[in-house]
Amino acid sequence: MHSKTFLTCAVTGNITTPDQTPYLPVTPTHIADECLAAAEAGAAAVHIHVRDPKTGKPSMDLELYREVFDKVRRENPQLIINLTTGPGGRFVPSIEDPRIAAPNSTLVRPELRVEHIRVLKPDVCSLDLNTMNSGGDVVINTPRNVRIMAHIMREAGVKPELEIFDSGDIHLARDLIADGTLQGPGMWTFVTGVKYGFSPSPETILYARSLLPAGAIWSAFGIGRFEFPIVAQTWFAGGHVRVGMEDNIYLEKGVLAKSNAELVRKAKRLIEDLGGELASCTEARALLDLPIRS
Repeated sequence: MHSKTFLTCAVTGNITTPDQTPYLPVTPTHIADECLAAAEAGAAAVHIHVRDPKTGKPSMDLELYREVFDKVRRENPQLIINLTTGPGGRFVPSIEDPRIAAPNSTLVRPELRVEHIRVLKPDVCSLDLNTMNSGGDVVINTPRNVRIMAHIMREAGVKPELEIFDSGDIHLARDLIADGTLQGPGMWTFVTGVKYGFSPSPETILYARSLLPAGAIWSAFGIGRFEFPIVAQTWFAGGHVRVGMEDNIYLEKGVLAKSNAELVRKAKRLIEDLGGELASCTEARALLDLPIRS
């Protein structure tokens, strides 16, 4: 069992929509403010997507990332900034010719998916290894594209967070560690509760943990109503945790969370009630071998 648990808050995500909750942060200022409030509540790291301020839809705009990044870095230099690289991997085949992308596809060259990482150089960024069904669409991350993205992350000096949706992702990542593409033993996050991926259960957590290299640092989180049960199960298994409106919008059944900080405070209470303690930003930086910022 680790001495302290670091908590990541995923503040807005790519799938949650503004019509599901009026509290979802959409503008760069609101997203940054939610990050800073989550840190005040106990989060050591924030996982950041950006959205088009006019439509609320997911965006990959570098300047939106820059605005959020600069405000968070300026106001809380020690908070670990984790930027997503997930957008840009969704493929929807057209009905007439499945080789051709339908309008809802977001699939782009891997270099474009990490352009904001190359420019902004956050502490951490997510790296998806999964190719899987997602709703009625497919998310595609070929080994070639993962290698390209991993290379750009390494060149930028950014630590990849390996997002794991199923066991095959772990095997791919271990091959990439073996050939030197990724540096081991790695920082891993198990995503549970996404349909057609890992189920949100204690068995899943323990199985996934058993596949990791010795010395790996790992976290897990659950989607929707599984968010807080997975916090507890992950803590018992020795992992770190994540909550936030990317994953779940409810504080309890039928009660919308009014902020990400509310979700963080509930997770903090849960961990402390179990006998644990949250790591500070500086403690989490030491654990992840990230530099202390001045």
